[in-house]
Amino acid sequence: MKDKIVTFGEIMLRLSPENNARFTQCNAFEAVYGGGEANTAVSLANFDVDANYVTKLPKHIIGQAAINSLRQYGVGVDHIVRGGDQIGIYFLEKKTSQRPTNVIYNRAGSAFALATADFDWDEIFDGATWFHFSGITPAISDEMTNICITACQKAKEKGMTVSCDLNYRSKLWSSEKACEAMSRICQYVDVCIANEDDAIGIFSMNPAELMARRKMLTLPGNL
Repeated sequence: MKDKIVTFGEIMLRLSPENNARFTQCNAFEAVYGGGEANTAVSLANFDVDANYVTKLPKHIIGQAAINSLRQYGVGVDHIVRGGDQIGIYFLEKKTSQRPTNVIYNRAGSAFALATADFDWDEIFDGATWFHFSGITPAISDEMTNICITACQKAKEKGMTVSCDLNYRSKLWSSEKACEAMSRICQYVDVCIANEDDAIGIFSMNPAELMARRKMLTLPGNL
């Protein structure tokens, strides 16, 4: 029997200038649906994993198009909640050569950002073995932070493995707020995925200093 993995987050409409143009240069945008947790579900489905994605999307045709973009890869979409008026949008100016990536979010007021008690975790987690989300999800709103905590608590009650990709985004919340929220959430997390920027941005940890201290502690004279 295959593991059933549930991922939770916001799928957004990404608009990028064609041919790596700047925002000020483009006359057309490439449209793609995606998000950290949605992309994870698609990747897992491509490896024949029972991957299920949970979010909230409007009932209109753009919301349906986002669902179709997942369904075509075999991602389970039965627990996606429908409601609200807007889908989150972000504009992406792709990195090229020495030019960094530039992202502009337009997600305030989206169906997911305004979600409250829309998710039946007992039903969603029925038969599931693993729950995955990213630090972007609780960053969307205080209510979404609480929803993530509720989901994690329910997952642990059911004996599931919980994983989180910290994925710190300074455009979404401050280091102080991220630290407060993720400290509450990470007590339920079994597998934490992070890089140096996440450690510094969320927990004010300096990985280089931590490694230096570890080396000092393991030197023969310090044993």
